[in-house]
Amino acid sequence: MDWDSKVASNIKAVEFSGIRKFFDLASTMKDVISLGVGEPDYSAPDPVIEACIASLKRKETSYTSNWGLLELRKEIGKLFETRYGVKYNPNDEIMVTVGVSEAIGVILTAILNPGDEVLIPDPAYLAYPACVSIAHGKPVLVPTFAKDEFRLIVEELEKKVTPRTKAILIGYPNNPTGTVMNRDSLMKIASFAEKHDLIVISDEIYCDLTYEGQHTCFASFPGMHDRTFVMNGFSKSYAMTGLRVGYICGPAQIMQQVYKVHQYEILCTSVTSQYGAIAALKYCDDDVKAMFREYKIRRDIVYDGLCQMGLSVVKPQGAFYIFPDISVTGMNDEEFADRLLKEEKVGVVPGSCFGPGGKNHIRISYAASRENLVEALKRMAQFVKKYKKLNDAGHLFP
Repeated sequence: MDWDSKVASNIKAVEFSGIRKFFDLASTMKDVISLGVGEPDYSAPDPVIEACIASLKRKETSYTSNWGLLELRKEIGKLFETRYGVKYNPNDEIMVTVGVSEAIGVILTAILNPGDEVLIPDPAYLAYPACVSIAHGKPVLVPTFAKDEFRLIVEELEKKVTPRTKAILIGYPNNPTGTVMNRDSLMKIASFAEKHDLIVISDEIYCDLTYEGQHTCFASFPGMHDRTFVMNGFSKSYAMTGLRVGYICGPAQIMQQVYKVHQYEILCTSVTSQYGAIAALKYCDDDVKAMFREYKIRRDIVYDGLCQMGLSVVKPQGAFYIFPDISVTGMNDEEFADRLLKEEKVGVVPGSCFGPGGKNHIRISYAASRENLVEALKRMAQFVKKYKKLNDAGHLFP
């Protein structure tokens, strides 16, 4: 069987994750400090673990409603109304998913016809364009620039919108840049979406890691509730990555169609994990705040270290990523990441994994211990110094 000829063309066109490529390589080496994967170095808070164990002891191992446990959906609805003044009916406007990853996929499957275009900031989380392509859509990358702190500018959106544009997919705080869009900047995006009658898909998984100002829920803008999907979850704020719990909030009419996709493809999220998520929302605010404070300290450590070694870098305002420009070394981002891993045993991700706008940048995750961050910065500083000197002298690399 010639399986290569049998694979769907849209799937063959999607590249494998560049993040996983470097993570898998790093995992085969000894004494590597991996700053590549965006996973908290914490375990889930004790109330979450205890709730999961208690549910298993009650032998609650059955399916839940395809929508998810009603108690969890009510807690999510309460959170949105209390924090943002946005109301969602837990019965038909909130659906529990297997992380935000599933949420992206089921939304795009539900709304896209072949060839429909989706606007995506560049650079952005590498799953966004991949999931659009898998759903038979066309990802359209909209450039953002370091001079604007990688904020999405309406003028750039206007250059890319066409009659085939159906949606805009954004994620703020941003992975990989750590960019936060303030309320005024997001309001301009909302006006653009309304002007062109676009669906907005807003990934707000890093909302609790906003270091400067306050997070703005996109659906809170006038007129946006009825055209916006808000996605969020428990992986980052609550260190529940492996428990795989996310959710979608959206207008009832379209949520019925998203639910249909989820119903047939997934059925439901793990009941054990859902009980853990309920406990997270009820009892773990202090844990979230403690992790937030620690990430902010780590951000400053890494930002200062990168500046001291002479790299151009925008100070991130959210998430737990930083995106320095490594052009001074004379290497492109792929070469830099490969050599840094092999020579200094520090794992980072090439910026081009996140789109053409990431060229000559690397993504560093500072969801690692202070001790590891300090050691990684020490190794990276001597690496940068060596290659910057060689580049300045016009010498070939060894």
